Amino acid sequence: MNAAIAELVTQINDRMSRHLGASRRALFEGLELSALKPLPAEPYVFAEWKECRVGLDYHVEIEKHYYSVPHQLLRETVWARITARTIEVFHRGQRVAAHVRSSSNRKHTTVREHMPSSHRRYADWTPERLRRQAGEIGRHTAALVETILQERTHPEQGFRACVGILRLTKSYGRERLEAACSRALEIGARSYSSVNSILKNNLDRQQPATSADGPAIAHDNIRGPTYFH
Repeated sequence: MNAAIAELVTQINDRMSRHLGASRRALFEGLELSALKPLPAEPYVFAEWKECRVGLDYHVEIEKHYYSVPHQLLRETVWARITARTIEVFHRGQRVAAHVRSSSNRKHTTVREHMPSSHRRYADWTPERLRRQAGEIGRHTAALVETILQERTHPEQGFRACVGILRLTKSYGRERLEAACSRALEIGARSYSSVNSILKNNLDRQQPATSADGPAIAHDNIRGPTYFH
């Protein structure tokens, strides 16, 4: 049917119009053809736009995934152009980032050049690698690293502290680091500086004070646990 229609369209375009005194094809070639512009090089792609605010970890959240932008744009307002395959980020009309769209929820897509120089040294670290190396040292070290990662809004924000803690083995050895992490967990410390201070002051070698059973002092006014029975 389409082939038959194509033949008829050709005939209609070449037919002389009594009203205009020319065929449709002649009018098109004489009036319109020279004014036409070439078709776009790329086919049209549907896109959505979303206004975003850059987080403290220089990422923007789009569909439960985090995409990096240059770290100089912390807390700036940007616009994201979202297509089925790509994510583009614009700041004041200029494109500052482009990523392949990901479907991984709560994961990060990070371009190394977007990171501040102080963060690039941690680019090859992942939460899995940190957990594995901490587990090789001991259960308290593993527990402290896991706590640091869990308490951060984004795990990457805890990478610096975790890497610093793990590297303390070079100066103090695994046994002392494991003891220091145990101490840090007991006192609620969650930073590299706290663990380093414990080791530097030899607090990992001291036994924490244990609470005594019963009242600390004996006095007639202290009723004791059997008073209400």
